[in-house]
Amino acid sequence: MSKFYKLNVIGVEHTTRDAVVVSLKPDSDCDGVFEFLAGQHLTLRREINGEELRRSYSICSSAGEGLLRIGIKKVDDGWFSTWANESIKPGDTIEAMPPSGRFTVPLNPQASRDYLGIAVGSGITPILSLISTVLMQEPDASFTLIYGNRSINSIMFKEELEDLKNRYMHRLKLVHVLKNDGGDIELFNGRLDQEKCEALFDRWVDVSVMDYVFICGPQSMTATVKELLARRGLSPDQIKYEFFRSSPRKSFDADAVASTKISLARDIEVVVTLDGTTRTTTSSKRMSILDGLLDNAVDAPYSCKAGVCSTCRCKVIEGEVEMIANHGLEDYEVERGFVLSCQSYALTGRVVVDYDQ
Repeated sequence: MSKFYKLNVIGVEHTTRDAVVVSLKPDSDCDGVFEFLAGQHLTLRREINGEELRRSYSICSSAGEGLLRIGIKKVDDGWFSTWANESIKPGDTIEAMPPSGRFTVPLNPQASRDYLGIAVGSGITPILSLISTVLMQEPDASFTLIYGNRSINSIMFKEELEDLKNRYMHRLKLVHVLKNDGGDIELFNGRLDQEKCEALFDRWVDVSVMDYVFICGPQSMTATVKELLARRGLSPDQIKYEFFRSSPRKSFDADAVASTKISLARDIEVVVTLDGTTRTTTSSKRMSILDGLLDNAVDAPYSCKAGVCSTCRCKVIEGEVEMIANHGLEDYEVERGFVLSCQSYALTGRVVVDYDQ
């Protein structure tokens, strides 16, 4: 079940012209529910203009410091982000699911590790949590951040990053790459594209010594950097990535798939296990597994519906599905039968899925 809890807005800070940091406090009956790992996110729910909206936003505070903060950048035509940037105020309440996400690694206070973060724009939000938490909890760790923005004025958490740099002077390296504010060093000017990353890896950051790399930004940038790091010898386990937006959702042609796969019935039987309860539903073959469940009043978990956040992750126990996009699951999870139900369509007349595994 998509269980939501009430959070109280206790602080609102505008960090740039189009970005806000919201501080939240759970109700007293939520003790322990909102403990989180650095790099995780919250799925928020609120009714706006008569429509229920769900959005995922990364937590930017350090794990273990007792503070819950999220960063929200205003998106053109984004109802939720516009409300957060223009109308939210202390005293408001908002509903949230417990923290989730796997853009993280287990920390070890005895380890001596080198970390690299690569972010563009609001992609800094989860990486800020990772930086502060790693430097606090792993005394011998070092962290390098490559951060791309349009200009100095658009840098989210600029002062907070500088404070961290002053506090961990010999363990934190900041590299700002600005598109519009040209500086004296050409290497730090322009877009954070393939050519720029190649130059930075050749001349400024030795990625071969990194234990883990965290990438967060637009899908195209993230894919490019992942490929560059793999070519330089980093394993998939060392590369963690997350998108703050994805490409437009692909269309699913059920009739075309039916011509090459097992013949599809007009309706699909989906058996779902959720929170220990199993029920059988019937939905159209043209609906995703998630949309079919929601259409049958099954309160399945979801947030972005774009294959990014992995909130809707479930395991296929029986039958076959086609997952048309996957930006949230690791290869080993897919091999074990896990799918993103928002992106998965039934290829057989009966599909059994389990959200509890």
